[in-house]
Amino acid sequence: MAAHQSVFSMCFGEVAGLYDRSRPKYATEALRWALGPPPLRVADLGAGTGILSRQLAALGHDCVAIEPDARMRHHWRQTTGTRVIHGTAEDIPLPDHSVDAVVTGEAYHWFAPHRAHAEIARVLKPGGCFVALWIVRDETTPWAAELSALLARYDRTGKTEVKGPIMQQPFTPAARKEFPHIAQHTHDSLLDLYRSHSYYITAARPQQLTFERDLEHLIRTRITSNRRARFALPCLTLAYRTRLADDR
Repeated sequence: MAAHQSVFSMCFGEVAGLYDRSRPKYATEALRWALGPPPLRVADLGAGTGILSRQLAALGHDCVAIEPDARMRHHWRQTTGTRVIHGTAEDIPLPDHSVDAVVTGEAYHWFAPHRAHAEIARVLKPGGCFVALWIVRDETTPWAAELSALLARYDRTGKTEVKGPIMQQPFTPAARKEFPHIAQHTHDSLLDLYRSHSYYITAARPQQLTFERDLEHLIRTRITSNRRARFALPCLTLAYRTRLADDR
């Protein structure tokens, strides 16, 4: 990963609590489609504060989380019952052929793909699956499309477009499926959601204030002028699934 990308990828620990309470959950049907029936032994790469790991545990999977940021791991241990260990996608601290599945939620775009794919292949059992997940806005709703355009003006990470994993042997080509769902918000919780993003966290305070003013204007004029009113943000969970060859 380039040095300037590392600044973005390792900033989330500064706002671990905000991140944990503001980020949405993944569509449950996406997890069921991607993994199949429990129980599986699952490694969660770039697991953050445990949002995806908690969902996987609730579905009955045995989840071990890998997270490089000590601040995120500290928050995790205060809030989440599943195990978290230090590591990266490029250096997974697990034995060979030790898990049925590897998942990553909102983190694959930070990986060095070739190195990460080799490590994922090493820890997976033959026939195991690798799953990459993102949550995006459903831009068929006009104000959600306007929100995406606003965010793109401020995002300096170069990661605005979701690019699923391009897999080579010994993996199968990645299958992709979309799962619509709703995230409930208020004026303040939507602000908090985007305060948990790397382009906001790493921006200078004047740029943060300008962003907040623009986002508040969009909320007031396109969604609701009632600061306490709840509204639905239409989302899609994008799920990519690939499998390791059985004959390894």
